Amino acid sequence: MSTAKKLLKGLEKKYVVNAFLSPVVMIGEVIMEVIIPFIMAKIIDVGIANSNLPYVVKTGFFMVGLACVSLCCGVLGTRFSTVAAQGFGYNLRKRLYNQIQGFSFANIDKFSTASLVTRLTTDVTMTMNVYRMLIHMCIRSPFMMIAGTIMAFKMNARLAIIFLVAIPVIAISILLLATAAHPRFEKMMRMFDGMNAAIQENLIGIRVVKAYVRGEYEEEKFRNAADNVRKAQVNAEKIIIFNMPIMMMVMYLSMIAVMWFGGNQVVVGDMLSGELISFFTYVTQTLSSLMMLGMVFVSLVMVKASNHRIIEVLD
Repeated sequence: MSTAKKLLKGLEKKYVVNAFLSPVVMIGEVIMEVIIPFIMAKIIDVGIANSNLPYVVKTGFFMVGLACVSLCCGVLGTRFSTVAAQGFGYNLRKRLYNQIQGFSFANIDKFSTASLVTRLTTDVTMTMNVYRMLIHMCIRSPFMMIAGTIMAFKMNARLAIIFLVAIPVIAISILLLATAAHPRFEKMMRMFDGMNAAIQENLIGIRVVKAYVRGEYEEEKFRNAADNVRKAQVNAEKIIIFNMPIMMMVMYLSMIAVMWFGGNQVVVGDMLSGELISFFTYVTQTLSSLMMLGMVFVSLVMVKASNHRIIEVLD
């Protein structure tokens, strides 16, 4: 059985319905957001250019209506995905807890209490957050990227070639960073286990600690465990933080290229000014969607270790 099937097994119907509705309404939001720049170009190139005030007002109200529909879809999409993710987390914790209750003595010896606490809390929370991103961003972002690219090519195919350079650069950088970061996140989760073990030992043996005046020793032991978690987390995220600067650099270079080549086309009359403004919007939408997909991919790499630890208990 695949990892996804094992994690989603036994999920209640109401949470499945919410998980299905979230991407449906998000697609509606994307359609509205893609149409709005096209309408804006018409307002500039037809209404304002010809001083046609009635056309500007009529088309402007239509654009406001689209924005309101987009807002409603966005709110509903967020609500559905949040309910679905919280339900998924609740279901997963319940299954883990019930599984632990039926552990044999061999399993009890294999998994420390500290490790089980981490798996029931930190690991499940990370998995739940990524699940929400998958049913929310992982539908919205690819659809927005495809729709934005199609509209950009429809508006100006020569200028849209910039996408064919920018998208592979971002995709390759994300893949390299994620591959390098994964082993470090696995180490970070082991450090969490160590910190929980230090807390558990101190709480269970608190009378012995007080009787033998070992408070300072226990405090030092906890400080070391907490510091190990900090170092492991910094070490892992040291790679991931390069993700955003690379993406922003590619985005701004793309916008400069659009400004340069698009401006020249406007000067010679091959492109209208309203189309150039709308093209900027499509560039931002497409590359921002790719950035969001990159964040989801990085989160999948981070959560891979947590998924493995959860399935160890379920198996």
